[in-house]
Amino acid sequence: MEEKEQQRLIRRYYQYLKLEKGSSPNTIDAYMRDLDKFLRFIKDEGKDFLSIQLEDIHHFSALMMDIGIYTTSLSRILSGVRSFYHFLVLSDVLDTNPTELLEFPKKPQHLPDVLSVDEIDAVESVIDLSQPEGQRNKAIIETLFSCGLRVSELVNLKLSNLFLDEEFIKVEGKGSKQRLVPISKKAIHELQLYFIDRNLLPIPLEYQDFVFVSHRRKKPLTRVMVFLMIKDLVAKAGIQKTVSPHTFRHSFATSLLEGGANLRAIQAMLGHESIATTQIYTHIDTTHLREEILQHHPRNIKK
Repeated sequence: MEEKEQQRLIRRYYQYLKLEKGSSPNTIDAYMRDLDKFLRFIKDEGKDFLSIQLEDIHHFSALMMDIGIYTTSLSRILSGVRSFYHFLVLSDVLDTNPTELLEFPKKPQHLPDVLSVDEIDAVESVIDLSQPEGQRNKAIIETLFSCGLRVSELVNLKLSNLFLDEEFIKVEGKGSKQRLVPISKKAIHELQLYFIDRNLLPIPLEYQDFVFVSHRRKKPLTRVMVFLMIKDLVAKAGIQKTVSPHTFRHSFATSLLEGGANLRAIQAMLGHESIATTQIYTHIDTTHLREEILQHHPRNIKK
């Protein structure tokens, strides 16, 4: 279907929600944003949204969960997709609804928190840069948020795997799998400021290649150290959320998704290739990854 015809149907759907369903403005806005996520996925897969099958929705659902979109948010998104295809059947555009047999994911007991950009800025604002570890901690926050790293990947990050002139870092993830991840200019800036202090430390030869080291112990930071540092900063910032290093990884993925990034690009940057999506996994080259970060990550979007 041509883009113009697709947009016409979407406008009709908007009117359907507003006039026939009598949905509230907030509900309509949420449905339209969630539908856009699905339609972008279908377009990126090279398919026509009028000819999709239930299997395509399952692939979309699996990929969303793989990049950290949890069941409550996913159920809301799928509800919007089902509503759209219900409208297409009512409008005689389609004969059958491909979402009719779609099963929604079960709701978990606890949902992870996500930090907004303003909240991340608030966490950074309480860092005491006059302290020896201050700039290091700010660089850690920016690297976690800008690159979506696991805490284990952060503490094992090596200087020899930083390609800051090219705006990439090499990350070793689970199973010793390596991947290249774009890094924002802000994160690079904070790292370079940290390196001024780090270069003055008498770090033993065996630890000199580690990016983040303890000023007191002159050894690489541990996962527990990063967890406690973040917990302390979040408390000082007055943020009433359960926050861990993984929160920044989830916030990274969520920010990119809301910004309009390609789902498979997000998956590649997180180092995921789930069993559910292996057969339809599409190679994403590093140039495309950089473009996704530059276009869709909040640290690169000019206000």
